[in-house]
Amino acid sequence: MLNKQYMSACALTVLAMGLATPAWAQQTEAATGAPSEAAAAPQAQDESGADIIVTAQGRAQALADVPVAISAVTSESLQNSGANDIRQLNQLAPSLLVSSTGSEANGSPRIRGIGTVGDNPGLESSVVVFIDGVYRSRSGIGLNELGEIDRIEVLRGPQGTLGGRNSSAGLISIVSKKPSFEFGGTAEATYGNFDFVRLSGSVTGPITEKIAARLDGVYVKRDGFYKDTTNDTRVNDRDRYFLRGQVLFEPTSDVSFRLIGDYSKRKEACCAATYVGQSVNPYIGNLNTPATPLTTGLAGGNNIINVLRDLGQDVGAFSQGYSRNISVSAGRDYEGETQDWGVSGQLDWSFGDVSLTSITAYRSYYNEQGSDTDYSSVDILFTESDGNSRRAFKTFTQELRLQGSAFDDKLDWLIGGFYSNEQFRGKSNLKFGSQYGRFATCRIISGGGLAGLYSPTSPGCVAPGIGLATLGSFGADIRNGFLTLDGINNVGSTVDRYRQSSRSFAAFTHNIIHLTDTVDLTLGLRYTDERKRFGATFGNNNTGCVTLQNTLTDDLISANATVRALAGGLIGLGCQGNSTAELNGVSVSDKRHEDEFTGTAILSWKPIDDLLLYASFSRGYKAGGFNFDRSALKSPIAVNSAGVPTTSFAALGGAQALVSALQFEPEKVNAFEIGAKYGTGPFSLSVAGFRQQFSSFQLNTFDGTVFIVQNINGCSESLNGADRDTSSATGACAEDNVSYGVVSQGVELEASLVPARDFRVSAGLTYADTKYRDNLVGNNAGAPLNAALRKLPGDNLSNAPKVVVTGSAAWTPDIGSSGLSGLFYVDTRLSSDYNTGSDLFPQKEQDSFALVNARIGLRGKDEMWAIEFWGQNVFNKNYAQVAFNSPFQAGTSNATFSDPQYPGGRQLFSQFLAEPRTYGVTLRGKF
Repeated sequence: MLNKQYMSACALTVLAMGLATPAWAQQTEAATGAPSEAAAAPQAQDESGADIIVTAQGRAQALADVPVAISAVTSESLQNSGANDIRQLNQLAPSLLVSSTGSEANGSPRIRGIGTVGDNPGLESSVVVFIDGVYRSRSGIGLNELGEIDRIEVLRGPQGTLGGRNSSAGLISIVSKKPSFEFGGTAEATYGNFDFVRLSGSVTGPITEKIAARLDGVYVKRDGFYKDTTNDTRVNDRDRYFLRGQVLFEPTSDVSFRLIGDYSKRKEACCAATYVGQSVNPYIGNLNTPATPLTTGLAGGNNIINVLRDLGQDVGAFSQGYSRNISVSAGRDYEGETQDWGVSGQLDWSFGDVSLTSITAYRSYYNEQGSDTDYSSVDILFTESDGNSRRAFKTFTQELRLQGSAFDDKLDWLIGGFYSNEQFRGKSNLKFGSQYGRFATCRIISGGGLAGLYSPTSPGCVAPGIGLATLGSFGADIRNGFLTLDGINNVGSTVDRYRQSSRSFAAFTHNIIHLTDTVDLTLGLRYTDERKRFGATFGNNNTGCVTLQNTLTDDLISANATVRALAGGLIGLGCQGNSTAELNGVSVSDKRHEDEFTGTAILSWKPIDDLLLYASFSRGYKAGGFNFDRSALKSPIAVNSAGVPTTSFAALGGAQALVSALQFEPEKVNAFEIGAKYGTGPFSLSVAGFRQQFSSFQLNTFDGTVFIVQNINGCSESLNGADRDTSSATGACAEDNVSYGVVSQGVELEASLVPARDFRVSAGLTYADTKYRDNLVGNNAGAPLNAALRKLPGDNLSNAPKVVVTGSAAWTPDIGSSGLSGLFYVDTRLSSDYNTGSDLFPQKEQDSFALVNARIGLRGKDEMWAIEFWGQNVFNKNYAQVAFNSPFQAGTSNATFSDPQYPGGRQLFSQFLAEPRTYGVTLRGKF
């Protein structure tokens, strides 16, 4: 439901309708970069009042004549809004939401509520990113500074028949400003709160009559929004620079060649999280308070809070609200380094009525990241930034397009091909922390029938001199078992190595048939062939896991009920996440091959010059792949229902026999859209209705212990609630009854009005009902849904608000006849409620909220200089980007918490917060 604040913000939008639909176009110049299957919102004029020409379908067309939807932004709109990376496009494109979580190396864009969740580099994005026509292998790469931008397009729905990489949900295309044959330059200096400094500049001009060049540079430094009081540092800071050089060679009017080289580097601490506060519930107690007394306090507190408190965690952190004081273990950090560079060459060559486009590119991307992975002051889990926690992509791409007209211009045709060869190399060194053993043993003692023996300062967390009688003749063995677990500290992955070779080839065609003067039929087809080879080698020094397995023998634990009840917990905590020496030196390998036909069909009609009606169908596809996380392998030891070990890891065939668990299937979508566009003079309006059905939707979620990558599908027959229970073994569906599992449907409206050359108002609204079907299964063969995902059936997807409204107003009045002009700008984004967690646990809900940005300034004659005062999130709205299960921090459940209506049990939750209010001043100059 929309709250009062949200409704009040809606009123603001009416007064300050925004740049949700700025033009993706130029007045006369054909756009470069990856052509798209969509067109800009139906503005008939740009800021200067000139007609808009777009090349969204690979041809120069009037904006209102292109029969698909896109939200896009011009360079002037970007400058007014202050946007300098794709996250800030959220304010300008209502159907887009971009968030970053545990690593900025894998940001998550969503369009119409559909995107790829999480930071796992094995999953490609449902929304792909192109920069200057070059495919970027992971969308988070576009979160960097981008220099001077000519325009950005946000294409909605499946893409692929016009070139580049196919996508299942949409595409973001960023086009930089190209070199000019007129000498000129720009300079910009910004200072803001958090000691924010941003310096940027560019220079361009002719080298000869036929060669022009351009150089762009950006430097950014800023303190972090989070404060680590333990280590006296700031986290989520900025320390980065970006350089891009270009050469444009135009030997004739028919030939153009653009060479681009860029390099960026970041050395920043990212990304911290805080605990999610939870209010008291009279039926289930407060999950964020200690259980007092521990033996009887499960109805009014949580034993895991006792354990964390007694090992050094400030209990105030569990109810600190949106304070950005973070809990970090002493000596741990979030330091990271990212390098990204590449070169590309684009050739455009016209042969009369036929033109050739070739884009060749090579990209290298490297990211290394440390993390206090438990997000608490207790040292439970960590990753070191020592070169053994990294991901690196090296990608070569080649695209060719040939297009022209035939049959007296009755047919506009396009054919092409795309090739990609990518090499991935990754390392991981996730380890248990220095307090893990004590934390794990105290977690077991505090939550069971042994709570009366709880003593966090004693060996094994058991009070000295008591307890052995309770445990019977097996007390010494149990104490030894606990002591073994107490010693599982600073062990785990010495280094896990992942490697993948990916090769993709596609052939495509996109054709517009002019049936009459007012009716067009567009037909596109793509064939894609994908091949991947995967390998991994694991290193692990957790010998304590094996010791536990040998200590807790069948005879021992079957003879004593208390011991039997503890065995499963001991083995689980000692070996969880496959942190066991049995993986040391083990290698696995696998491969997959898939091919797919996708395409589009659009019928459009212009009953009058100013009105376009259309209907379309698209088939989209995103490749399958491998989960780059060892936790997807099955447990290294099998136990029965009593926790008794039954089958060794070796007897199961080892890791290679289980490697198929790392695979996931391709994501596919059938998309339907109808729409209308009306544009006349300074006014435009567009309406689009859509329905998208996703099969084998690729979902990545963290259940508090391991990462789960699962394909989500639906079953046409009732599962009688078996997909909503706490069992991962019930709820299978016959393979013949498996179909799509996710539906995104709704309507988008965009409007723009330019009543005068110096004034623009626009607004956008997206209603997207993006939800899982009832009766879900875990793959395309009908396997049961993982119990951790039991809240999914029938509910909305994460980070998929039903209603989003964007709007802004920009006024740039002349100040008398002095040549000076002013700037008054405001934009807003209003979002309804949504859940931020991929498992949809209710503790991860985000209430509706509104964000407002504003800018006021004074500009000199011809905008040769300007001074602007700005604010982002001016009302300092606090909200979470993503909430997740705090790693390993789950208390003991009682009968109430075993009920599926209380998902998560006594699990604690953490959240990645959005940025607070920022403000500052910017000076601009140009020549």
